[in-house]
Amino acid sequence: MPPPPIAWSDADDARAAARGDRQAFQRLYRQHIDRVYGAVYRLAGYDHARAEDLTQDAFVRAWQKLADFRHESAFGTWLYRLAVNVALMDIRSRGAQPVGFMDEDELPDHGEVPFCAAEREELERAIAKLPPRARAVLVLHDVEGWRHEEIASELDMAVGTSKAQLHRARALLRRMLEPGEPS
Repeated sequence: MPPPPIAWSDADDARAAARGDRQAFQRLYRQHIDRVYGAVYRLAGYDHARAEDLTQDAFVRAWQKLADFRHESAFGTWLYRLAVNVALMDIRSRGAQPVGFMDEDELPDHGEVPFCAAEREELERAIAKLPPRARAVLVLHDVEGWRHEEIASELDMAVGTSKAQLHRARALLRRMLEPGEPS
């Protein structure tokens, strides 16, 4: 595949791909796969197989919807938002309740222990155990940097509910990551 011209951009590739240029879409794919997969992977509860399926779905939808891309934002922003929506629709389709949480009784109380940095794998396992909607709020807010207003709109909940779910998700994580807690 020949490289694109020097001043070539995502917008140029998006326009070319919308006209059916598969090489342009392949360049877009290579440029954005890591960010899309990372976001979807976290929202999928660190499930590689599910994240791969959802990432593939996101790129298929992007290909199908390229003609609808209005170039009002960067292509990467549009694609990222589409991928997050794919992951959130997956959470909804799995029957996640809007305010569903694990019972605090399920986690033994060992008193207040400050949250300490845990190994990435341990943290990922703990996040994966969170209820899907609470995990979505935590990932979108703390990892992806979304504001509560954006999360509330995307997950069809009140801003206060988003804030409450974030608080609860963080508390559940602290408990799961306390020394002596099984992970």
